[in-house]
Amino acid sequence: MIGLIQRVSEARVEVEGEVTGQIGRGILLLLGVQKGDDQAVADRLLNKILNYRIFPDDTGRMNLSLLDCGYELLVVSQFTLAADTAKGTRPGFSSAAAPALAENLYDYFVGRAAEKVTTGCGRFAADMQVSLLNDGPVTFWLEVKGSSG
Repeated sequence: MIGLIQRVSEARVEVEGEVTGQIGRGILLLLGVQKGDDQAVADRLLNKILNYRIFPDDTGRMNLSLLDCGYELLVVSQFTLAADTAKGTRPGFSSAAAPALAENLYDYFVGRAAEKVTTGCGRFAADMQVSLLNDGPVTFWLEVKGSSG
């Protein structure tokens, strides 16, 4: 499972002109589900994201987590994160999870996140417009692999 996280001052996602999720200060997460991912992988990635120290402390050092600060999380499904870009000029998606599995794990991830922090989300497999005010910019690629990956 792949998470591209961006520290934001605010972010929102729209589908067909309707805002499906929005947050104030926090993390915008673009979430990619790969073959071999399961709920245990989702739990490990969520724990890492919630505790990843990317927010400044009193001295300005990135030393505080989303949980430490009480900020919000916006989760957007992004299957293109699983793209194989090693060859040629067209991405391959053979490592991406099948849509049904990916949607189940996306829903599971969002549900688990909402138990811990204020969470907004996009709509799985929709054409979404994501707006954000990137803070920093601060962006990290996080990946957690299952036991088979």
